[in-house]
Amino acid sequence: MIEQVDTSKSPIRGEAALSVTKDVDAIWVAKGKKAVHVDLKTSRPGRAELLALLLGPTGGLRAPTLRVGRTLLVGFNEEAYAKILK
Repeated sequence: MIEQVDTSKSPIRGEAALSVTKDVDAIWVAKGKKAVHVDLKTSRPGRAELLALLLGPTGGLRAPTLRVGRTLLVGFNEEAYAKILK
């Protein structure tokens, strides 16, 4: 199933952003030119740390955000996309 949400029309803000981590085993977050990998199967960060990874400067879910199977990609990092979307 593919679901696309235009967050410019329906922003996902604050605590609501945590809902995208439901049933996810891993998160890849673009941080500048690097990607941060969080393995939720081995350790789950606290709410504040997860929100810091997911939210942009305006307080909304960072774009683009993609869910591929049980992996969440937040922000754009070419290396992470290539690895997950192979």
